[in-house]
Amino acid sequence: MLLEEFNSTGRTEAVAAVKPALDIPRWIDAIVDGRPYASVEELSAAALAAAAPLSEAELDGALAHHPRIGAKVDGTSAEAAHSRREQPSVDDATAAALAEGNRAYEERFDRVFLVRAAGRSAEEILALLQERLGNTEEEELAVVDQQLREIAALRLKAAIETEGASA
Repeated sequence: MLLEEFNSTGRTEAVAAVKPALDIPRWIDAIVDGRPYASVEELSAAALAAAAPLSEAELDGALAHHPRIGAKVDGTSAEAAHSRREQPSVDDATAAALAEGNRAYEERFDRVFLVRAAGRSAEEILALLQERLGNTEEEELAVVDQQLREIAALRLKAAIETEGASA
């Protein structure tokens, strides 16, 4: 969808365009109600700031659909497609280390590990996972909130194009 179309389309269509990036109603409302945006960069900045901070329940709801980092993702859902596109390729050794780290993280925080994988190597992601295991629950909630926002902003920026070119 072009930015101009997003800015002028009806609310139902705008919600449908935003929802795949992050399915949190309060966040979606903030993005849709913030129209019009002068640029995709302005839209992306709004996505990073909208509905801040997200509640623990909102975060848990959003994470319920996220696959484990490093896992091979099958299926045709939007989340599966995003995951395959965003996650770096992982060799067997790194996959084993990520699987172990995922288990440790889930035992510690009772949620799936979330990180903006786009633009990061598997080794960088593994280092971040290990580092974040030392966070307190409060610190980790803040990191998860920020990571979820970064992912959503990237997804939204990819979905909303200007002048037919990816933004």
